[in-house]
Formats: sequence, C-alpha cells, structure tokens
Amino acid sequence: MDSTPPVIARTMSEQLETVAGAAAATTSLSRAASADMITMGETSSSSSSNRMSLPRKLSFGKKMVGGSSGRHTRKATSAQLKLELEDIISSGAAISRASSASLGFSFSFTGFAAPPEDIIADIKPFSDDENAVDPEAGVKRKRMIMEPTLPIYLKFKEVKYKVILKGVTTSTEKEIINGITGLVSPGEVLALMGPSGSGKTTLLSLLGGRIHGNNVEGLITYNDEPYNKSLKRRIGFVTQDDVLFAHLTVRETLTYAALLRLPQTMTKQQKEERATDVVYELGLERCQDTMIGGSFVRGVSGGERKRVCIGNEIIINPSLLFLDEPTSGLDSTTALRIVQVLHDIAEAGKTVVTTIHQPSSRLFHKFDKLILLGRGSLLYFGKASEAMVYFQSIGCSPQIPMNPAEFLLDLANGTIKDVSIPSELDDKVQTKNLGSDTRNDKPTPKDIHEYLVEAYETRVADNEREKLLMPTLVGEDLKTKLSPSMREWGASWWEQYYILICRGLKERRHDYLSWMRITQVIATAIILGLLWWQSDGDTPKGLQDQAGLLFFIAVFWGFFPVFTAIFTFPQERAMLNKERDVDMYRLSAYFMAKTTSDLPLDLFLPIIFLLIVYFMAGLKQGPAPFFLSMFTVFLSIVAAQGLGLAIGATLMDIKKATTLASVTVMTFMLAGGFFVKRVPVFISWIHYISFNYHTYRLLLKVQYDHVPSYINVIHLDNCIKEVGAMIAMVIGYRLLAYVSLRRMKP
Repeated sequence: MDSTPPVIARTMSEQLETVAGAAAATTSLSRAASADMITMGETSSSSSSNRMSLPRKLSFGKKMVGGSSGRHTRKATSAQLKLELEDIISSGAAISRASSASLGFSFSFTGFAAPPEDIIADIKPFSDDENAVDPEAGVKRKRMIMEPTLPIYLKFKEVKYKVILKGVTTSTEKEIINGITGLVSPGEVLALMGPSGSGKTTLLSLLGGRIHGNNVEGLITYNDEPYNKSLKRRIGFVTQDDVLFAHLTVRETLTYAALLRLPQTMTKQQKEERATDVVYELGLERCQDTMIGGSFVRGVSGGERKRVCIGNEIIINPSLLFLDEPTSGLDSTTALRIVQVLHDIAEAGKTVVTTIHQPSSRLFHKFDKLILLGRGSLLYFGKASEAMVYFQSIGCSPQIPMNPAEFLLDLANGTIKDVSIPSELDDKVQTKNLGSDTRNDKPTPKDIHEYLVEAYETRVADNEREKLLMPTLVGEDLKTKLSPSMREWGASWWEQYYILICRGLKERRHDYLSWMRITQVIATAIILGLLWWQSDGDTPKGLQDQAGLLFFIAVFWGFFPVFTAIFTFPQERAMLNKERDVDMYRLSAYFMAKTTSDLPLDLFLPIIFLLIVYFMAGLKQGPAPFFLSMFTVFLSIVAAQGLGLAIGATLMDIKKATTLASVTVMTFMLAGGFFVKRVPVFISWIHYISFNYHTYRLLLKVQYDHVPSYINVIHLDNCIKEVGAMIAMVIGYRLLAYVSLRRMKP
C-alpha cells in the first residue's frame, strides 16, 4: 500500500470495476472491494496531505474529479455507485446501499464491517456543509458565512467603566469594570464568563462601541485603530433580548434586514438571495414561513428566535461579531448548535466575542479564549483549554469531577465547596483571624476574590500586556479601510421609506384589523344608530339631538386615534435603538414611514363607522354632505394621531404617556364648546389647539347651512380657519414628535 502513487487519476467507479473484475471468480468479492476501498482511502489521504495549503473542508468529490466544473451531491454520487455496483455484481453479492449520512458515505456489504476511522475521516468532507442544498429548488447554495471579509484584531488594555449614582443630596461612583486587558484575533471565539452582575454585558458593550463617554477609561483598538463610525458596517451585535417583530415571518425578517443593511451596489434580487442563503445557513428552512411570535402570538421556538437574531447580524458578513448570552434559556443541544455556528463564522476569518452563562462542558471546550470576570475584575484571560491548568497551579482544583465552567463560576462567586483551598490563602485567613474574637477558619468570598485577582496580576497579567504591545500584522491598506469616512447607507432615502412602509403594514395590520377592534367600532356605531334612529333635524329638539351626536363623533374619533398612536414609539423603542445603532436607516425615513403606513389602516374603520351611523341616524342626505363629513373625520383622526405620536415620543413610557393623554383629551373635550358655553377668558385659549372643537364646528357647518342661535356656536362662516387650524395641528404635532425622537438617548 505504501507504494501506491500519491495522485489517483481514476474515478471511484473505475476503481470499483477493477476490484470487481479481479475478484469475480471468488466468493469473497465484498472483502476484496472493501480492501480496495481502504487502499483508495489511504491514497486519497496521502494525496490530501501533500496539499496542506488547502482548507480542511474541501470536499472529497472535488478531489476525485480534479478541475471539473461539475460537482456531485451526496445523493447523486451514491445513486451512481449503486447502479454501477449492480451492473458488476449481478451473481448474488448482497449490496444493501451506499447512502449519504452525517459522516459522509456508509457502505454496507454482506459480511463486511464498517470502514476504519481514517477512511471515514477522508470521506467525511464529502457533505453539503460547504454548499447547503435547497430541497425545493434542488440547487446548491454557497455558504454565506464562509465568504472572506476584512480581518480585525481586537485589543483592549486596562479598560475601566464607572457609573455615577445620584442620590438626594450626594452622588457616588460605582466601578463596573476594573482594568480588563485582552486580545482576540480573526478565527478565534472569545468567551466572556462570570456570575451575574460581574460586568460581562457592560464589557461586551464597551468592546462593541455601544458605550462612550467620560466614564470610560483604557484603550480599545481595532487593527491598532480607535473606534469610529465606519466600523458600524463591519460589526454585528446580537443583544441578549430577542428584539424582533412578532407578526413577521422568519424569511420576511431576514429579507427586510438584507434590503436595508446590504450595500447599494447589490441589486434587490441579490439581497433577497443573501437572505435565503442565511435561512439555509442557520437551518431555518422548516420555519421560514412561520411568524416570529411573541408574548401573545405563537411563533418559532426560542432557539430559532436566537438564530434569527444571529442571522440579522451575519447577513452583512461582519468582520467582528458580538453576542450577549446567545445560549440563555436554551437546551444543551440547541445551545451546542448555536456555538457550532459561531465556530463556523470564526473559521472564515471573522472575530467572535460572546458572553456565556454557565455553559455545559461540551460548550466550554469549544471556545478558543476565555475571560473570567468576578466583581468587574479580571480573574483569568487566556486559552480556554488552559484555564483548569492555571487554577490548579495557584492551588485551586476541584476535589470531585465537575464541569470546568461550574468550577470557574464557583471560584468567581467566592464559593469553595468541593474545591481545594490554596495554602497561601489559608495562611492569610488564619493570620487575619488571630487578633479577632470571631473564629472563622474558612475564607470569605471577598478573601477568595482578592486572592484570585492578586494571583492573576502577579503570574499572568504582565505577559498578556507584553503581547498587546506587539504590533498587529495588518497592512496599511487594511488600516485605511477602518479610517473614518462618510456614513454609508444600504438604501437610498426613498428605498428606505418604501421598505419601512411595507414592513409597517405587514406588522401593524394584525393589530389594526383585529376582530376585537372591528367589533368595538361596529358595536359602537350600531348603538349610536339605534339611539339616534332617523332623528329629525327640522325641529329644535331634533336638531339639538343631532348636535349631540356630531359632538360625540368628534370626541370618539379624537379619543380613539390618540390612544392607538401613543403605543407606537414606546413599544418600538428597543427595535428603534437596535436598528439605529447599526445605521440601518435614517430617522426621517423611519418617522415618515411610520406616520404614513398607519393612515390606510386608521381610515378603514371610520368608513365602516360612518356608513352605519350616518344613514341610521338620518343625517343630511346627499353625496356632498356625506363625503365632507368623512373628510372632516379624517382630519380629526390625523390630527389626533399626531398628538398621540408626540406624547409617546416625548415620554417614551406607556404609563406616563397614557396618563398625560387622558388629561389632555379630557381638557380638549371639555373646551370643545358643547358642555361649557361660556368658557373663562384665562382658559379659553385651549380650544384653539383642541381638535374636538374644530371638528365639531366643521361637522355642524356640513350638516346645516344656517346654524340656529340656540346651538350657541358663533362665528361659523366658511370654516377656512377651522380647516387651517386642523392642518396646522396635523403638521405641528408630528414635527414635535420627530424632534422628540431626534433628541431621544439610547
């Protein structure tokens, strides 16, 4: 076997024919075939060993066909082998199958054992990992996360962060992060581990450029360059909370992200194909048409939601990916699958940094580097595989077999149950207790924390700092790509506006067109129609009754839109912050799309309402009065919606906004000119900014050519002032809402 040439020119089927022909006269045909397969596997192994520069994931099929452009999928190859073997071995040799499996090919002959591990290792790369197969289209898809990107070396030295806690009389400073130093290179996965409250998320936000200000100290560089806005399009940041739209499907969510975030040099079709590639990349093809779901809507599972969040970030092929506890709340198998995805991303030359909370032992061994935090201080930084060796070297080792992650978290928490105590720490505790009345032979969590911090500073920290001083092997051309430049958008303003309108309509239609809301409006309209059934406007009493109905319509379609629009921005605050942090769209495009996408849905219910009430109550007949009344109600809805948007955007708190809106709408209603006829001068100015007041006057003018004096509505001429006031409120309230959003702090 050693004399076999290193390069095989024959195809697999030709080798099988040679084996079958040589052993046709014997009864051990299957054994001969298996022996030749072993020879072929070893030869392929030696051939691949001579090409160390090639990636490990080159498929076996590619090596067999040389430079041919045709690539065989596993199913096609196995079917071809089966047909050829059936033609050759027709005398009774039992062939069960040569089928594709998770380890590549699995040949099962009668009386033949499984191939050795070295053959499986060589055949294993012949899988669809490199090219995901779309079962519907039957075509191969290239692995998106394996695309090359700009390598980024992340360095951070003596990073500190503190917050100021303001009290009634004094303010105190609290240190969250205290002198963290580390380095992570392309192709590595760095895990930030520590107990709750140790500062993992804060450190991740600092490294990801999400926290700035005077409270940050230390040095954080990307290819030896400081953070700048041009890095936003090269950084992906997956937050701990799954911030997604509940009523969008998986495919729609990723498609909208691709349309908004990918560069303008790509066509719409290319962006949609990228979204489809991510769906198959993350194994989401089975749930791609399922809604994301939320608290009140059933949707995808927790692991699938997390993969969608990861897909939203890797869709731009980032150079640097940050993830905040991507495995929290997931079972061990799902968590392992997600960590494997992170490894695949890192293998393509990307830098991955993630926080992790109590991983399983399998997950722990998959990380390349580890940072262990305790109370904001650095307890360990280095290779994850060497963490246990380091802590054993300082006298801390588990006394029973346990998960390394559990052992490290116990140390970070100051728990020493089932952990050996270092002699230095024991002597220090005994010395400290000599002069005290209380006898406590065990070290406190504070003692353990101080010992671990001191041990790291004296044994490891200096070496790590020296590594950071070494220059990064990055060319000047790569550094210039990270230099500050103009902000780049994935789509033009009009494209952003159109995409956000489409997304808003798909997301909000479930709320606006819910059966509860439609039932509420129809039931109210029917009750009003029955109460004012065919009212007579020719008599003074009937006219007063109709005036009451018109005022109720003005109040109802002023109250209803306000409390609907209040929830718009507070509910989407997390999504707005998330998407604005990555420059997904301009704020002006978002605001215009949000205010206009709601209009078609807002105007659907008033039409149904007026069609029922207007004719049941016997209001003024004719197309002109009806459509003018409809136009007046539309003006009232748009103005009231603007007030709700302004209140919600200013306060960004649903409880506070609801309270303020209740007081405001009640004041506008009382000053509307129906309940109080003689309003005091010092408060009479309120009716000028009350949409109820102007809507009521316009409805009266539409219904009656001459309003009698007993209605007590004065100065009702051609109503140009009322229309102008309503239009001014439509624009003014929305302008106030936009300014409030612009001043909003993340």
